[in-house]
Amino acid sequence: MPVRSEPAPRVPPLRVLVIANQKGGVGKTTTAINLGTALAAVGERVLLIDSDPQGNASTGLGIGRAQRKNTLYDVLMGEKPMSEAVVKSSVPGLHVVPSDPDLSGIEMELAQHERRSYKLRDALDLVRAAGTYSYVLIDCPPSLNLLTVNAMAAADAVLVPLQCEFFALEGLTQLMRTIELVHTSLNPKLEIQGIVLTMFDRRNGLSAQVANDVRGHFGETVYQTVIPRNVRVSEAPSFGKPVLVYDLKCAGSQAYLRLAREVVLRERARRKVAA
Repeated sequence: MPVRSEPAPRVPPLRVLVIANQKGGVGKTTTAINLGTALAAVGERVLLIDSDPQGNASTGLGIGRAQRKNTLYDVLMGEKPMSEAVVKSSVPGLHVVPSDPDLSGIEMELAQHERRSYKLRDALDLVRAAGTYSYVLIDCPPSLNLLTVNAMAAADAVLVPLQCEFFALEGLTQLMRTIELVHTSLNPKLEIQGIVLTMFDRRNGLSAQVANDVRGHFGETVYQTVIPRNVRVSEAPSFGKPVLVYDLKCAGSQAYLRLAREVVLRERARRKVAA
């Protein structure tokens, strides 16, 4: 009697989340690296796209320059398919499309191209069709440029890291206007997946005030999980590791694991409503 092979595990429909904030220093790349790692740790298959020319997400996951033979630059320029730019990270279930300094000039290089705002979305079509991943996370530069527009045009939703400081609120207002603009002109399905409060310092009354103000204005859009200020989170990138690999037991690692579970639960609830 022939032995029946077990069917391959079913991967949920791909969800593309862009991690964006036009203000720098809010924990955007740190969130991309560690949320991607935490999602992989809870059983998701994740592709992290490093869309920042500085390449900090690639470096923070230990993807050295020698491993970046093909990058997002090659993909956006139409020279390589996304699959040829994917690099395996040291985290099982987490793959990376690395960045390249040449991305800083992509706006001028694509100026005359048709569908220049949809280059990333077009490249992700084959990724969606392959059914390999359950999440794509896109780490954006801290500015509104063609890379950010491409990311939002390709995404299903935006995840917003927000530093618990006063000036971060001003940046959030600007970001919301940008998301609405992209929603209206380029991607009508784009929505806010959630706002995650980062760099929360319990010793600082301003952190609590900012958190309360944001929750008062945005309600349940704000995740319950708060990412604390934690020295281990800051140290990990210099070793080319996510903090969950660097120190699993620290407060920052545990917070990102809680955030990953909250993201997954929120997505399951969304799919249930849509069904």
